[in-house]
Amino acid sequence: MYDFKPEDAFGFARHIRAQTNERNGELFFRLCPYCHPKPTRDNLNSFSISLKTGQFKCLRASCGAAGNMVTLSKDFDFSLGNDVDEYYRPRRQFRQMKTPEKPIEPKPEAIRYLTGRGISEAVIRRYQVTVQTQHPNILVFPFLDGAGKMQFVKYRKTDFDREKDKNKEWCEAGCRPILFGMAQCEGTGRLVVTEGQIDSLSVATAGIQNAVSVPNGAQGFTWVPCCWDWINRFDEVVVFGDYEKGRITLLEELASRLKCTVKHIREEDYRDCKDANEILQKYGREYLKACVDNAVMVPVRKVIDLADVEDVDIFRLQKLKTGIRQLDRLLYGGLPFGGIVLISGKPGEGKSTLASQMLAHALCQGHKCFAYSGELPNYQFRAWMDFQIAGRQHIFEYSNLWGDKNFNISGTNRGLIAEWYRGKCFLYDSDMVEGDERECLTETVENVIMKYGADVILLDNLMTALDFEDVPAYDKYDKQSLFVKKLARLARKHNALVLLVAHKRKNNFSANENDEISGSGDISNLASITIAYEKDRELPGSRRRLKVSKNRLFGRTETGGYILDFDEKSRRIYGQGDDVDYDFGWDRSSGFIQIDMDTDNPFQ
Repeated sequence: MYDFKPEDAFGFARHIRAQTNERNGELFFRLCPYCHPKPTRDNLNSFSISLKTGQFKCLRASCGAAGNMVTLSKDFDFSLGNDVDEYYRPRRQFRQMKTPEKPIEPKPEAIRYLTGRGISEAVIRRYQVTVQTQHPNILVFPFLDGAGKMQFVKYRKTDFDREKDKNKEWCEAGCRPILFGMAQCEGTGRLVVTEGQIDSLSVATAGIQNAVSVPNGAQGFTWVPCCWDWINRFDEVVVFGDYEKGRITLLEELASRLKCTVKHIREEDYRDCKDANEILQKYGREYLKACVDNAVMVPVRKVIDLADVEDVDIFRLQKLKTGIRQLDRLLYGGLPFGGIVLISGKPGEGKSTLASQMLAHALCQGHKCFAYSGELPNYQFRAWMDFQIAGRQHIFEYSNLWGDKNFNISGTNRGLIAEWYRGKCFLYDSDMVEGDERECLTETVENVIMKYGADVILLDNLMTALDFEDVPAYDKYDKQSLFVKKLARLARKHNALVLLVAHKRKNNFSANENDEISGSGDISNLASITIAYEKDRELPGSRRRLKVSKNRLFGRTETGGYILDFDEKSRRIYGQGDDVDYDFGWDRSSGFIQIDMDTDNPFQ
């Protein structure tokens, strides 16, 4: 019913006229509104509200007040809006019903109809169900609270005709909505909650002591505030909702709202029936009682039994061979799918080249790929990858007008390479400008994964990618954290490999390689593998050092680094034992390779 908004915290501060200051995503109050301590140095700013969740707390041991915005709304008469106030702090005056001086005596018509539905006469009398005197075809269900006072009355037609009648059930207007059967419950052990009144009568007929039903159907929960204290006194609540379209009504809502233990009827125990009364009529009282006795716990969300976790050999997980033999050996075969591999380095030192080469190897291994390049135009990204895929044996040299050496690929070979990766490699079209209508980058990534079957994703780089991501955040670090968390969830959900390129800090004094990533600390924390590719003063020319500072899956790292070379002609990166002339296979379907030396030299 209530979604926290940071402005509610500030509104509460104004409501109680508090002095506040904002720091690190928290709104601190000079004095706690609960314990009102003396304004000494130790007592100041002990009370705060999280601007992310709305949870509050007082750190003073003698106070310890804690809760959320709804708690503050109730305790300080602070409005969170009419709808929320009505739900959590109902103020309207309910109609006062007259409680009969004596228990209601069921009329014969009520007994005849309900016993025909399998309900025992003793239960009918206990719950005081009758019919209207002038309309014996209308059942009357009196809702008595725990003190035996009449609070609500509901009616049901026993001869409902869809063609003629407007409503099958209705209730008295303005009454306090409570659970049917509260007055008939005893003790604080188990409580069974059904959707319909006839269903709760059926459960009672099966010998279950405490059986109640909701006043206004599966979608109406206005009764919760009125019965909150009463229902939470029970040790456990068994939800016996209607079984419709593969789900049990009432269950999800009650499981999320009640503090006591919540169980539910097993889906298989419904057999071919919809509700408790149908089960009673088809299978009898003993089976219906067994359904309740066999109720199972509602599992805690996102919690599973360790014994039920899939037994996976991490050394046999799907991996992507990078083409860098030393790296693949360290990782027992390559980069594992289902997570983020962070590739970091300083601008201009080759991290994007390393990432695009990994993408080329993914294509060679039969994977479909998607790439976002925030620093290169579309044509330049393609040209760079084409050189890496072609290999130096298919690249020719020529001299330009100034005598400088240049490299090119023949038009024929470029066409063959394009056909080789057609339908397998997709690029985010950053040249397309759509204004405010563009979708989030993570949405595009998931759409490509689901529509085209891509499972290797390259995002180069993090800072520019954030421009295409619409996430609510308080600062750039919060935005980075939320973005990388979404990527990590996508990778796990679809067993994809995400290659995320990020810059290193310009100035860093940490000895930890993972702390050198520019931006939020969550970036490196959420990555499965962290790779640094950068220059080294000890290495001459185009040589680089590749380090693995984090390896979540296997634990093996290489902070000393591997020394890698760079082939200027093919733009390929290679290390000890690597084949710089590795054949990606794009030319195997052709009988020969045609190199048009003359026509491809722009200066001829």
